[in-house]
Amino acid sequence: MAGQKMSKTWNDLTSTERKGLLALISVQVTLAVAAWVDLATRPAAKVRGSKKKWAGVIAINFIGPVLYYTRGRLP
Repeated sequence: MAGQKMSKTWNDLTSTERKGLLALISVQVTLAVAAWVDLATRPAAKVRGSKKKWAGVIAINFIGPVLYYTRGRLP
């Protein structure tokens, strides 16, 4: 129907789609947890900007942890 959003529920997904989705979720959670642990243990002087700001940025899917690792950490 025109104008209606078609969305799938978990039960509508194929086994392959479910596995792929779980793999993506696993990667996202692993990246975020690793970035948050690094942020928590890294001295503030070794972080570009506010640690509080970076904690929020890390929560953004995939791009947040990548940005933290590429832009947020100082050598």
